[in-house]
Amino acid sequence: MPDGNVLIVDDEERQREIYRDILLDEGYGAETAASGEAALRLLAQKRFDMVLTDLNLPGITGIQLLGSIQQTDPTVAVVIITGYPSIPSAIEATKKGVYTYLEKPVDRDRLVGVVDEVFTRLELLHKTILGVSPSIKAMLRMILKVADASHTVLILGESGTGKELVAREIHNLSPRRGQAFLAVNCAALTETLLESELFGHEKGAFTDAHQQKKGLFERANHSTLFLDEIGDTSLSMQAKILRALQEREILRVGGTVPVKVDARIIAATNHNLEQMLKEGKFREDLYYRLKVIPIMCPPLRERREDIEVLALHFIRKAALAAKRQISGISPEALAALQAYDWPGNIRQLEWAMERAALLGEGDEVAIEDLPPEILEQEEVVAPAAEASGGLQPVIQEGSWEEHEKAKILEALQRTNGNITRAAHLLGMTFRTLQYRLEKFGIKR
Repeated sequence: MPDGNVLIVDDEERQREIYRDILLDEGYGAETAASGEAALRLLAQKRFDMVLTDLNLPGITGIQLLGSIQQTDPTVAVVIITGYPSIPSAIEATKKGVYTYLEKPVDRDRLVGVVDEVFTRLELLHKTILGVSPSIKAMLRMILKVADASHTVLILGESGTGKELVAREIHNLSPRRGQAFLAVNCAALTETLLESELFGHEKGAFTDAHQQKKGLFERANHSTLFLDEIGDTSLSMQAKILRALQEREILRVGGTVPVKVDARIIAATNHNLEQMLKEGKFREDLYYRLKVIPIMCPPLRERREDIEVLALHFIRKAALAAKRQISGISPEALAALQAYDWPGNIRQLEWAMERAALLGEGDEVAIEDLPPEILEQEEVVAPAAEASGGLQPVIQEGSWEEHEKAKILEALQRTNGNITRAAHLLGMTFRTLQYRLEKFGIKR
């Protein structure tokens, strides 16, 4: 049974009913609006995964509705219905990010096919890339927009932000998904090895070339080639990659006959390529050839609202691998996770949850199960302390250890050394306070 909600926007009542009945018969949730204004009111009240709208509406037009939706939630897929798909307004809609358009009169099979395709792609994407932050929604929308094209994509972002995951999802949602996704880490190979890996070589091209070898550009024919850490390549290698992109042909090492290739290139780097341009470390022509479609992977510290869903996903995955039953994350541990800046981004969070699953003992992740670098940040006290009238949390930079130790000593003094009561007053678990006492060398 399909799972998804569609908002149908058309000023003709009969058309709205026809589209709605078709989608309801297929198992989708479907609601209708007679104008763009009514559609925006419904979108403000309820989450829709897809909007099916007529192009020519009274008042707010289909183009204007598309623009409003992209500003508020760019992950909503918009399909426009028009009687004239070649007119400038329809072309403008395509440029602004409409998923596709349906030409009137709309055939039932065509309508169902498009809606099925939209929800299949949305389901695949949301299962892989988790998050609710505006930056992630914008990134998801960009992935959906560029997947069907064959243009080069440049993915930018710090280490650990999931650049290869984004590249794989672009491939998995593209017409090339039936072919193998190929990837190479350009920073992991010497220039000689990288050239052979990318372009292949002829027999006898060098000492160990005992037979002809096809490179990744050839093997990725009609598929996708991911060039990770392209910012670490030399200027001479950049020139060879540029030629392959421009001419759509490569020359094997030791070869004399060009080989035509049809590989979609997705490149990624954690370097500031614009700064590298100024320093003469990256070719300007290759930069602009790669940056046809740029996608930014935001660092985890800029999407803190996604930390909880990501941490829960990773702990469930790690618990399964460790054959443990872990129901969730304690409030203290979650507060610490959300306060940390995550220099290693999503990859570091995943490792932290794997560690917690391996070393923890309870049925939920406790704060003492977290890595030292997280525990050694400024103190984050659970909301329970405030609710119980206990000691208030203070986040203080620089002198956090002294401040934390003073709060613990104050709590012990107020409870005559009773650790259980002091932990409650501080908003900590008993085990967490024990850990702190040992850490600071505090004796009862």
